[in-house]
Amino acid sequence: MQKKFSYPLTVADLPQAEQHYRLRAEEADCRYLAEVLQLPAVNRLEADLRLKNNHAEGILDVSGHVFAGIKLESVISLELFDQNYDFDFSLRFDTRATYASQREEAEDWTADLPDVVVGGKIDLADIVIEQIALRLDDYPRRPGEVFVFESEFDDGTEDKHNPFDVLAKLKK
Repeated sequence: MQKKFSYPLTVADLPQAEQHYRLRAEEADCRYLAEVLQLPAVNRLEADLRLKNNHAEGILDVSGHVFAGIKLESVISLELFDQNYDFDFSLRFDTRATYASQREEAEDWTADLPDVVVGGKIDLADIVIEQIALRLDDYPRRPGEVFVFESEFDDGTEDKHNPFDVLAKLKK
């Protein structure tokens, strides 16, 4: 699958001053995103991003606000419904680190280490797609929809047979 929604940046070319970027998915981009995220449809995607590159420390902070209108399929009724995702996020990248150096540095595996910049580039579209994917519900359902289990073996009577009733008779 060829990448259709992409906004690559070379980290070394980013100035020290805060940079602002606005990403907006066109109709073809939305179809591509639906395919990537394995969703029925992506109706709309907009992201306002801020990048602050600290050359001295080798740290790149990426933060932003994302709005996505997504069509999901309910796992209960299998009907399609629209869900909006409207959220802020913040990431930190270490522009000098490698995965090997992070593995050696990390004594505490619970520490939240910065992400690694691979090949000196980041892709803002990939960052936004990842943030959406992290917020998608694994088992989507329409608001208010509840799963009610009905057994095919239920005869509809309220009197349930308990297999341990036989043991109660043995005590007597």
